[in-house]
Amino acid sequence: MKTNSCLEIPSIISVLVLFSLLFSPIFSLVNFREENENTMAGNKSKNMKLINDHLRKINKPFVKSIKSPDGDIIDCVLFHLQPAFDLPELKNKISMMVQPELPKEDYHKTGTNPEIKQLWSLKGESCPNGTIPIKRTSAGDILKTNSIPKFGKKFSRKDTQPTPGHEHSIGYVREGEFYGAKAILNVWKPNVTGLDFSLSQIWVVADVPTRPINTIEVGWHVYPNANSDNLPRLFALWTPDGYRSGCYNMLCPGFVQTNSKVCLGASIKPISTYNGKQYEIALLIWKDPNSKDWWLRVGTEVIGFWPAELFTDLHDRANRIDYGGEVYSATYSGTHTSTQMGSGHFQDEGYKKAAFARNLEMVDQDNYLREVSNLNIFVEKPNCYGINNGHSDAWGNYIFFGGPGYNPNCL
Repeated sequence: MKTNSCLEIPSIISVLVLFSLLFSPIFSLVNFREENENTMAGNKSKNMKLINDHLRKINKPFVKSIKSPDGDIIDCVLFHLQPAFDLPELKNKISMMVQPELPKEDYHKTGTNPEIKQLWSLKGESCPNGTIPIKRTSAGDILKTNSIPKFGKKFSRKDTQPTPGHEHSIGYVREGEFYGAKAILNVWKPNVTGLDFSLSQIWVVADVPTRPINTIEVGWHVYPNANSDNLPRLFALWTPDGYRSGCYNMLCPGFVQTNSKVCLGASIKPISTYNGKQYEIALLIWKDPNSKDWWLRVGTEVIGFWPAELFTDLHDRANRIDYGGEVYSATYSGTHTSTQMGSGHFQDEGYKKAAFARNLEMVDQDNYLREVSNLNIFVEKPNCYGINNGHSDAWGNYIFFGGPGYNPNCL
């Protein structure tokens, strides 16, 4: 009996050890999961606090809010409370504001400037006098970028174009001193996939070798990752340092809006249809000879200005003007993106079928609008997106551009 009892004890111990080995990792794993979830919850709470702090900086107190049919909320903010005046060096602009001096027309073949129409105000909604419309930013908008410092910027740590993922079809002028640019663009709704964007715009650029690029960019874009829809939207962008700082629209202190009728970042409607009616926007950027600030006009509405103090090389003048389209593809999967540029059709299809920029003009040092001369064209991948240019009495210098992206000749 003793022998049998002694033999049973090790067996019992072995079972207990085995039981311990089998189940103790489970208890450890459960504890680890609980600790990890608590850490993640803490990090999420911390991140949301940072996001909410940032939202309080850019979403200003408003006297009226307007719900747009596309889901946007447009806040009517008192002029002196807009983000630009968070910068101490710009506060003096409030008392020193004067109407800018519009550039003089050198010739009279451009016709009327088409007015911009936006969805938020199509039914007669408007902001009261003394206020400006600002598209409200949500926490979800910031979460899409995964980074507060990157929010509202076009690129991250890129000094100059072209950069990987960006493709252009542009007309450009390089030689000379430029004090502004003007163009009339037709508005489309290109198909945009994934995290891509597609745009049509004017670039006013100071590009000095060995120094970060300065640029002001204005046009329309389709950017689902930023706006949660596929609608063309009016945008304005600036940077003094190769896209490290500066931002779109009113998403950081910088641009000073003076207009109560047009909202940067809001959707444009109506839009052009293939082989049908064409809808256009007229854009003018120019350096006011009195204040020395860079002003923006859309249609006949003077929207506001970028103070000269925001820039380094663009403080005094530009040395490059670009007009045309750009597509950015955030990921490369082995085949070319199917994101469209312009109408999604190539330039050779022409009027009513392709995107265009017409009446291409520049502002000279005497504040005169003049036709651009020596217009060049550039495209990285002509089988994906193309461009051509021409001249006529009614349109002056013009370009047609765009394309479908991925196709049998663009893989």
